[in-house]
Amino acid sequence: MLTLNNVCKRFNGITVLKNISLEVRKNEVVGLIGENGAGKSTLMKILTGVYQPDEGHLELDGSPIVLDGPRGATANGIAMVYQEQSILLNLSVAENLFMGREDEFSRFGCLNWKKLHRAARLQLAKVNLDIDPGLLCSELSFGQRQMIELAKALALEERTEGHLVILLDEPTSALEQREIDTLFRLVRQLKSRASFIFVSHRLDELLDLSDRVYVMKDGEVVAEMPAAEASKERLHTLMVGRSLHAEYYRESLQQPCLTEVVMSARDLALEGSFSGLDFDLHRGEILGIAGVIGSGREELCRVLAGLMPKSRGEIQVQGQRLDGAGPGPAIRAGIGYIPRERKVEGIVSMLSVAQNMTLARIGQVTSFGLLDERKERSIAEDWIKRLSIKTPGPDALLLNLSGGNQQKVVLAKWRNAGSTILILDHPTRGLDVGAKEDVYQLIREITAQGVSVILTADTLEEMIGLSHRILVMRDGEVAQSFDCLPGAKPQQVDLIQYMV
Repeated sequence: MLTLNNVCKRFNGITVLKNISLEVRKNEVVGLIGENGAGKSTLMKILTGVYQPDEGHLELDGSPIVLDGPRGATANGIAMVYQEQSILLNLSVAENLFMGREDEFSRFGCLNWKKLHRAARLQLAKVNLDIDPGLLCSELSFGQRQMIELAKALALEERTEGHLVILLDEPTSALEQREIDTLFRLVRQLKSRASFIFVSHRLDELLDLSDRVYVMKDGEVVAEMPAAEASKERLHTLMVGRSLHAEYYRESLQQPCLTEVVMSARDLALEGSFSGLDFDLHRGEILGIAGVIGSGREELCRVLAGLMPKSRGEIQVQGQRLDGAGPGPAIRAGIGYIPRERKVEGIVSMLSVAQNMTLARIGQVTSFGLLDERKERSIAEDWIKRLSIKTPGPDALLLNLSGGNQQKVVLAKWRNAGSTILILDHPTRGLDVGAKEDVYQLIREITAQGVSVILTADTLEEMIGLSHRILVMRDGEVAQSFDCLPGAKPQQVDLIQYMV
């Protein structure tokens, strides 16, 4: 159906894609996996018409095609569901579904809202979403908006005669397990009317959903195989050149935490989210917070970071009561927060690496209101070296770094600010397995230096592997706690029985 033949792409003389040959057959899901920097994003941009190949060509149903821009891709039935959603929150569901196609629902310059909403309901039915098409997208959950992205792609059926090809770029990175199950069930149903390319860093999900898998490394396809013949270990080795070993979470580096309490919460509550929470965090400890969506774990992290005001209770840091509104008092008390939405809350992508690293401690590089750029650059160079950050230099824009290296910059920002307590809210979200290992190593290193961590993770496996202790939340309360000693870690099922 859709075929790439020996596609190459170069930027400034550097080859980023080399002789890529790939086939997407009718009614199948093709998995695509590779480390950050393997060339997946460039390949997706060629498939959506953003980039043109320097060599090679594309074929659709046996005929050569040229995708002259995104409109050329959609005209050929190729659509993309982006990891960073393209939904405009201030517009309605119907307006988002048919953005750019308003002329189809207008007459004499007036939009026929009834016709638009009727068409929107038909598209929403394709993804089993029963909502009012007049609702603003800002009123919807992230998972619902992801379904709308998929419905937008399926709307191309009416404009193309052929079979659709839908590119799914990390579609599960910000979804809860229930939403992931719904998405996968829907994709399987839709295989009769569309083919899919599924890009993911999550090996379990890739193997679960895909019919075939392509592995990319250093701009090349290094393997293609039926998903039934693949395994996590085999894919990991092909991607990063080393096996997925027992030390993935660096358990051998897990040191006993000290008895000194660095943070405590007593009768902590946030109306509508959680109540009556009591816990202690010790120096050098990684304290995992587990729970399903709605359990209160996300809100707890934001309250501890000063991003949401508590309803009652007390938080103490180093024996001192933490009071005051906003994140300022928390930062001054030594609390750093690494959010799950890194690109929205964690970084300023249009600033340099050096500027991002010094944001939380700007007084360190200013004097009488003037910025000392030389000092700022020197500080950044030190952290780049200490954390092995891959970047052209401290002046490079952060948007040009891979996700793993962006996350290292965020860690450097808080370590440079002197934070002794880090709240890590899904710190490996959107990272490939190699980049995750780097982050795990850094977490072990900073806790060995006495930094304490509160962790919410993408998977229970990750949380169990990293944590010294886990609190399981259910309905806004701590339902159970588990010690996680090396060699005596609890099983996922042990946690799940208290989560649901």
